Amino acid sequence: MELILESQNLQDYLQEIPPVIQFNNPSIQERIVEIQERSGSKIDQARWAFEIARDEIAHSFDTKDPIVTINAIDVIENKEGICFAKAHLLATLLRGLGIPAGFCYQRVLRNPKDPESGHALHGLNALYLEDYGWFRVDPRGNKPGVNSQFSIEKEQLAYPIRSEFGEIDYPNVFIAPLDTVITSMKNSKTSQELFFNRPEAL
Repeated sequence: MELILESQNLQDYLQEIPPVIQFNNPSIQERIVEIQERSGSKIDQARWAFEIARDEIAHSFDTKDPIVTINAIDVIENKEGICFAKAHLLATLLRGLGIPAGFCYQRVLRNPKDPESGHALHGLNALYLEDYGWFRVDPRGNKPGVNSQFSIEKEQLAYPIRSEFGEIDYPNVFIAPLDTVITSMKNSKTSQELFFNRPEAL
């Protein structure tokens, strides 16, 4: 897929967007320093940041935990969040490491096994590395039937898009999370509410 950038200026994909994307925070900086100490190259740093967001942050829909985290700081401190929150954290870590990162979305079935369940947006990320250009990764978190990996040459995302069920893989790379996404998160008292409150499309 050819990605469509909101901006051609890489600096736009490195900025903080308070309060959701803030990397000058002790909790975030601690992980950034850890990544820098463990990984010398940008590709290794990006992979480590991805694995933190994918593996160390539980997905609220999997755990049934009612907490709704939005800002990257809350995600790292609570170790919990849905796909949007995990994407917010990954973008924050990457931008804090000096790696341009943006926000991508897919329209998927709420219940992948039920075509009548309706649709909801799913959030993931795109990042830029000088030697490779832009590519997408999905920090959703793996489970049986979901195997998302840090893969440059061939995407390995969480969900295969099935157009026959009205699912859409949007090529856009946004500088900031969608306002509709943030609003749906703020308006949800629990993750169970958020499951149904997520926007259905861009």
